Amino acid sequence: MSKKEQAQAAEDQIPTVDSEISEETQDAEQAVSNDLNAMLQEAQKEVDAQKDLALRTLADMENLKRRTRIDVENAHKFALEKFVNALIPVLDSMEMGLDAAKMDEATLESIREGLEMTFKQTLDVLADFNVERIDPKGEKFNPQHHEAMTMVPSPEHDSNTVMDVIQKGYVLNERLVRPARVIVAQ
Repeated sequence: MSKKEQAQAAEDQIPTVDSEISEETQDAEQAVSNDLNAMLQEAQKEVDAQKDLALRTLADMENLKRRTRIDVENAHKFALEKFVNALIPVLDSMEMGLDAAKMDEATLESIREGLEMTFKQTLDVLADFNVERIDPKGEKFNPQHHEAMTMVPSPEHDSNTVMDVIQKGYVLNERLVRPARVIVAQ
């Protein structure tokens, strides 16, 4: 073997920096690959958990929407239930009064008394539901709550005063339902 060939053979047996770097690089690449795989699996688990959460939230929202729709339908259907329950005793009183009026011993006074009691009972029911009666006789004319049917000269009343009420008005929760129809002093 020539000297040159011996030197080359000796050089081949010596580990080079390139081969050491290559092994370290491969180890590092393997470690990075393992880390990336672990991170990918973790991210996939998180994605699955978020998908599950989104599906559950969507199902909850659908259930809430359905329950809300049913509640609103029931509220519309039965909004007057309390009012009807309060009005039924008034109807019972009217029916009893009508039956009593048919009897031979019924007097005009007893019928009038029964009507007055039923009328008061009706006003009480309306008051329980925040319905206020407007009876403005002797008050200043208020176009927000009164409807003038006519104006009449009257030396006994101040100008623009309600002299007489033809039909009472009603307010529900401070909102006008029907204005009082009145005669106003000129």
